[in-house]
Amino acid sequence: MPTRDGGGKKHVSADPWTTLFPVCRAPSLCHPQDTMVRRVAVIGAGASGLVSIKCCQDEGLEPTCFERSEDIGGLWRFADNADDRRVSVYRSVITNTSKEMSSFSDFPCPEDFPNFLPHGLLLEYFRMYTRHFQLLQHIRFKTTVLSVRKRPDFATSGQWEVVTETEGVQESHIFDAVMVCTGHYQVPHLPLASFPGIETHFKGRYLHSQEYKDAEAFRGKRVLVVGIGNTGGDIAAELSHVAAKVFLSARSNTWVYSRVSDHGFPFDMVSTTRFNHFLEWLLPSAITKRIKFRRFNSWFNHEIYGLASVKSSKFHVIINEELPFCMLSGTVVLKPNVKEFTKTSAVFKDGTTEENIDVVLFATGYIFSFPFLEESVRSPLKNNRSLYKCIFPPQLERPTLAIIGLVQLTGSVMAGAEIQARWVTGIFAGAYKLPPASRMMADVLKKQPPVKRNPSEPENLKMSFINYTSDIASCAGVKPSMLWLLLTDPQLAMAVFFGPCTPYQYRLVGRGRWNGARAAILTQWQRALKPLRTRVVEDGASPCSWRWLGLLTLPAMLVVGFLLSKSPRLGWVPRGLSFF
Repeated sequence: MPTRDGGGKKHVSADPWTTLFPVCRAPSLCHPQDTMVRRVAVIGAGASGLVSIKCCQDEGLEPTCFERSEDIGGLWRFADNADDRRVSVYRSVITNTSKEMSSFSDFPCPEDFPNFLPHGLLLEYFRMYTRHFQLLQHIRFKTTVLSVRKRPDFATSGQWEVVTETEGVQESHIFDAVMVCTGHYQVPHLPLASFPGIETHFKGRYLHSQEYKDAEAFRGKRVLVVGIGNTGGDIAAELSHVAAKVFLSARSNTWVYSRVSDHGFPFDMVSTTRFNHFLEWLLPSAITKRIKFRRFNSWFNHEIYGLASVKSSKFHVIINEELPFCMLSGTVVLKPNVKEFTKTSAVFKDGTTEENIDVVLFATGYIFSFPFLEESVRSPLKNNRSLYKCIFPPQLERPTLAIIGLVQLTGSVMAGAEIQARWVTGIFAGAYKLPPASRMMADVLKKQPPVKRNPSEPENLKMSFINYTSDIASCAGVKPSMLWLLLTDPQLAMAVFFGPCTPYQYRLVGRGRWNGARAAILTQWQRALKPLRTRVVEDGASPCSWRWLGLLTLPAMLVVGFLLSKSPRLGWVPRGLSFF
C-alpha cells in the first residue's frame, strides 16, 4: 500500500538555457488577481477529477465534484454494454504508459502491480487513492451538470452559476471557480461524409470504436478497421484472433513501438528522461529524427510493412507489440485510405478493392465538447491550444474556469493533469498569479497549430511530456533545481537527470513538497522490477558496474553544465538557476 511517510524534435523549450537551467517564475512578476476563491465545482470524477479534488483539499479550498454516473474512474471504468452517455475502455485494454510514469506524484503505485495496468487494476489504484485522501466525501454521484454560466457580476466576482440535475430534480449552485475534468474522449468522431457510399450503399454494419467492447461479436466476419491510432491497432490485432479476415486502413505514416524496451524495461522509463530531452535540444532536428527512425526500424523495417518511410515528413507513433506479427502472419492486412464503399465492398485510394466486407469499424478518435458551458465561453474553444497553457480560456475577465486533462502528451496524461491541477488550485488559492489577459492571448495565438487541409480531421496536438510538465511546474515553482541537487545530493541528481522523469520529481521542492519524493525516485526501479521477480534466477551482473556508471555520470553532468554556460547559443545567463 502506498504511503506518504518516508524519507524532443525541436519542439522543446524555446530558450536553450531554460531547457537546462530553467527559472521558476516568481508570482510577484505576474499580473495580480484579487478574486477570492473558496468554493470550487469539479465536473467529472475520472482521473483528472479525482486529482483536482485532492489538490483543492491541499490548498484549503472547498471542492464539490459532480459525477453523472454512479462511480469513479471515468473512461477507465469498463462497462459491458455501450452506454450512449459514457465512454469507457474496451475489455482488453492495457495502459500505454507504465505505472511509475503514470502514478500520482505523492502516491506511488503498489510495487506488486504490473508495469502496464489492465483497466481493472488502474481503477483499483484510483480507489486506493480516493480512500487514502478521503475524496468520496466531496463527490455527488448520479448528478449531471446541465449548465455553467457566468454570474451577472462575473467581471468583479469571477463567480459561476452551475445548474445540476439529480434523479430528475434540478438544483442551482454558486461557485467561486470551476474545474472541468471531462477529458477529450467525449464525442465520437465519425466522419461518414469522408467515405462516400457508407450510408447510402453499404449493406453491412458500421460502428465507431466507442461501441467496441470485445471481439466475440465479430467472430467469422470480414472486418475493415478504419484508422491506425492506438485504438485501431489494438482492435485490429485483437479481432485477428476470431475474425475471418481483418483489413486495417491507414491514411498516414505510422511508426509502431513496443512497450518493452531494451533489456525488457518499460519503454517510457528508458526513453522519457531529462538527459534524452536535453540531447533532443542539443542535436540538430534532422539528426534526432534519423536516430528515432533508426530505433523504430531496429525492431522491424516499417517500409517493408508499408507503415512508414524514413523520408516521411509527417507521421505518428503508436504502441503495439502484436500488430507486426499479425501483418507477418496475414491475419491483418494493411490497406491505404478508403475511397468509397459499395454494397459489400470497400474501394481504396490505390484502386484495389476488398469484397464481402461484413463490418466497418471506425477508430477515428474523438472530439471534445462542453455543451454545459455558455456560448461565449464555449465557442472560442477550437482545440486545446485555444487555452492558455492548455488550461485557461484567456478571454475571461477572471481566470476562475480551468479545463483539466484536455492536454495530449507524449507521456502520461494523468501526470499532466495532476501538475495542471496543482498549479490551478494554487492560483485559486492566491499563491500564484497569471499574466495579463493580453499576454495570455498573445501566447495562445503564437501557439495555434497550422490550418488543416481537411477540417473534418480531428486534431492531433501531442506535446512533449517533459517540455509541458516542466513548463507548468515552473509556473507553480515546483521544478527542482538540478544544480542545487548536484551540489547537495549527487545520487538524487543523477536519478533525476539520467533516470525516468517520473511525477515524483515535482514533489521535491516548493508548494506541496512531499517528504517521500526522494525515496520514491530512488526506489522507482525496484517497484518496476518487483512484479517480474516471480521466479528468481542467479544474477550474473556485477553490481559494481552500476557504481562505476555513477562515478562517470557525475563529472559528465558537470561538463554539460559548463558547456552550456559557455555556449554562444544561450545568448544570456539568468540570475536564478533552476536546472530542468
